[in-house]
Amino acid sequence: MTSLKEQKQSVRQEALGRRDALDPMWRIEISLRIAEVGEPAINFAPNTVIAGFLPIRSEIDLRPLMFALGEKGARLCLPVVLDKETIVFRELVRGTPMVSTGFGTSGPGPDAKVLDPDIILLPLAAFDPRGHRLGYGAGHYDRAIARLHARGLKPRLIGTAFNCQQVKRVPDEPHDVILPEILTESGLRRF
Repeated sequence: MTSLKEQKQSVRQEALGRRDALDPMWRIEISLRIAEVGEPAINFAPNTVIAGFLPIRSEIDLRPLMFALGEKGARLCLPVVLDKETIVFRELVRGTPMVSTGFGTSGPGPDAKVLDPDIILLPLAAFDPRGHRLGYGAGHYDRAIARLHARGLKPRLIGTAFNCQQVKRVPDEPHDVILPEILTESGLRRF
């Protein structure tokens, strides 16, 4: 019998393999499509703080969506890995110098303001029809969300992925955060 950790790793590898196999030009087109469907579907008040992320490897590119949300009045921020356990969200404003922020990502440097997001657009490796997600296994977002919850903050969580990353069932544990919404090229799905 395989362990839960092994099951998660198998599902993660399968979904990421499908994502990696996508044509890079198609990924660009789908990233633009996600901006088209996501911008009108994500309702928020002016000055709402929205955390996105810059793509690594074959991830969805949220820059077109983040630009559109910024044009609608959102304050944008990006995750920054401080250490093995902690990420913070630093404000992203036009002209901000970008630095290496861990795990192959870039983001605003230490002079940028740290913000508490009202909405978090989460990267993921796989998701299922119940709203369960698999990240990359480091648990950064799970811990960041738990820290926000411990302070009484309840950010809106929206997973972001390509349709091909959907699996029949993500192996889950009681502590796993279920996403109420996932944005793909098909639109915003609510669970």
